[in-house]
Formats: sequence, structure tokens, C-alpha cells
Amino acid sequence: MLPFDFNYFKPATLKEAVDLYRDLDQRGKKPMFFSGGTELITLGRIALTYTEAVIDIKDLPECKVMHVSNDQLLLGSTLTLTKIEEANLFPLLTKIASEVADHTARGKITLGGNICARIFYREAVLPFLLADSKVLIVGPEGKKMVPINEVFKEQLQLKKGEFLVQVATETRFIGAPFIGIKRRQQWDTGYPLITIAALKLGRELRVAISGLCPFPFRSKELEASLNSDKPVVSRIDEALSKLPTPILEDVEGSANYRLFVLRNLLSDIISAFGKS
Repeated sequence: MLPFDFNYFKPATLKEAVDLYRDLDQRGKKPMFFSGGTELITLGRIALTYTEAVIDIKDLPECKVMHVSNDQLLLGSTLTLTKIEEANLFPLLTKIASEVADHTARGKITLGGNICARIFYREAVLPFLLADSKVLIVGPEGKKMVPINEVFKEQLQLKKGEFLVQVATETRFIGAPFIGIKRRQQWDTGYPLITIAALKLGRELRVAISGLCPFPFRSKELEASLNSDKPVVSRIDEALSKLPTPILEDVEGSANYRLFVLRNLLSDIISAFGKS
């Protein structure tokens, strides 16, 4: 049970959802867009979030799409990770999504909920960062389609009253060779230590990482080091010198241990892609 009451709204259109948010915000209701509800329930129980009005967007048609159109895969933000996994239209995303939480939770966690969550793992964003995907966002200023690498800076940069509608990915990225690895320190279903996703496009290796820092990221500077002609050890040393900060240090693992795990993961990926 949540320790507070709230009003529930279920708009029929994107515009109605945006207008509802503006009206409720002006009335001081601290409105929240809602799709799966896992974060609201989890954080609400420990007093880390609060709302007096929930706007349920999970059944808006634009937020439920899942199809290929004009060489682009369109995925709605309110699709559950289970639905995405079962459809398997983006194998790297399937691999990453299939290891988020447990099976029961994945049936409730949505794509947009994971990408926009306050918890720092947000693994589902990794394949989209690698594939130069675009995100469709709607808000008071209307709709906008923008590259995810321009608006995901530690988190998806949404303005007040905006929400994620869809993610669009070119099919040429979907068929590229990939690797997705999750490392946990203690057990199969515990919180991840590090999750790494990698794509190989021609001779170019791309990597995106979650769990190392308090946010998921893709670093082109790191990739440039990994794709150089230097010996593997030198490439990895140089790549590690270009990591963002801070490196996480918590009960899951120390900063030094995380760096040790990442070093070995990068070595394994380079070897698997034949770039040694």
C-alpha cells in the first residue's frame, strides 16, 4: 500500500494526456505519468516519490506500437519488457531486457519506465544508444523526434509535462553482430554489478555500459581507444582512462572491483569480435 492517496486519470489521446498534466500541475497536484507503476509503488512506499494525480498512458495507441516501417523498428514506450523479449525484433535489446529484474517484474516494467527510471541501471537504453536510435517525445510544445544520443545525458532530458512515446531504430543496426553481458557479484537475480552491450558495425566496435557509474552511458572517446591499432592491453588502458565519473562504490562492489570486471569484459568483447 502507498502511504498517500491520488486521483487516477486515463486519457484517450496524447494531447489529452499533455493537457491533463498541465491542468493538474497548475492546480498543484504534482501529476505523474504512469505506464507500469513499478517505480511509483517502489519509491512511494519509502517516501522517495509523491503524487496527487496519476495519468495512465499505458493504453495510448502510439505508446503500444511494435512494428517495422520504412526500414525502422518502432517500439512504444509502454510495451513491457516481456512483450519485447517475446517478439525478439531487436536481438540485442531482447538479450539486455531479458536479464532485467526477474520474469514477474519484466511483465510489468515498461520500456519507457526502464529508460526514464530514477534507479541508475536503466539497462534497456544501452542498445538504443549504440544504434543511434531516435525518440519521439510529446509535451506542451507538441511532438518532437530527436536522436537519443542528443537527449540522453545521464538520463533522458524531459521537460516538465513531456513523456516518451516511441523509440525508432534503423533496421541496419538490428542485424549487426552484438554481445550483451551482465555480471552480478553474488547470485543470478541480484542487482547487476555491470551490464555491457556491444555492437560491431563493419570494423567499428561500439559499447555502452550500465552499473559502472550512477547512470548508463556510451562514450565515443572510449570507443575510439578500443578501435585503435594499438595492442589490446594498451587500448583497454586508454579506454579506461576516458570513463566518466564517478565510479560507483557500494555494497554490490567497490570502484576498483568494478573497473577490474570492466577490464575483463572489454578484453572478452574485443576477442569475441576478432579485433585483437
